[in-house]
Amino acid sequence: MSRAFVDEDASSEPEPRYTLPDPDSPHFDRAAALALIDGANLGNTRSAELATGLRWGEPRLRCHVEALLAEASERDDLRIVQLARRFLRKADDYDTTDGAGD
Repeated sequence: MSRAFVDEDASSEPEPRYTLPDPDSPHFDRAAALALIDGANLGNTRSAELATGLRWGEPRLRCHVEALLAEASERDDLRIVQLARRFLRKADDYDTTDGAGD
């Protein structure tokens, strides 16, 4: 088989693991927001969605992602700034479509 069609590294990266507080904890939403941003940064948003039970762009996480955006801006972390802005745009989409967004 041609090497162009062989992905030797496909299983070399373990799935990310997220340590989250209990969903009833007042700290859960911030941890979930961070997990979703981290998952996206790793190119594996789906694993973070599964771990948190929340979707990318979840409007209830808006204030936490805004805080993460401000923190990332202060330390010039352009990648996290980019991801946080994307998250907030998606949250806006959910808000305007009444949750029926992509």
